[in-house]
Amino acid sequence: MSPNIHPYQSSSARHPSGALVGVLLFMLGIVTSAQAEDSLRVTSDIVLRATASWDGVRYERYPSGQPEMTVLKITIPPHAELSWHQHGMPSVAYVLSGELTVERAGEGQVKHIVMGDVLPEVVNESHRGYTGDQSAVLIVFCAGILGMPLSNTTGVRTTP
Repeated sequence: MSPNIHPYQSSSARHPSGALVGVLLFMLGIVTSAQAEDSLRVTSDIVLRATASWDGVRYERYPSGQPEMTVLKITIPPHAELSWHQHGMPSVAYVLSGELTVERAGEGQVKHIVMGDVLPEVVNESHRGYTGDQSAVLIVFCAGILGMPLSNTTGVRTTP
């Protein structure tokens, strides 16, 4: 045994490259610890801020009365068509999964939305949604008033 080495010292302390490995492992531990702390931080991202619906029409005002917030989870099966309908209040749809095509009556404006998209809905305008080969799951946030229906079926028909 070398007289300069304590019998309980590790072999890495005896070799310069072993000491380097020890320092690198220590630094890796610090970086990993910092990354773990970053993954525990709360984040907040605005996914939509809108003054107009998806067709470009500006929102005028909220309904008058006792506010009532409603959140819906809507599941639409593949190859389904929703009835033509209207909303009397501002609402926003978030696509949780799948795809949906939204169509506005009259001019026939169309918007295709997919998972992760956010859609500011039209107010007091007839529209519908339809799916293709896959279902769609939406989370819809409605800013209405107490007792106000969330939608009204309009029975609008378009010619093919």
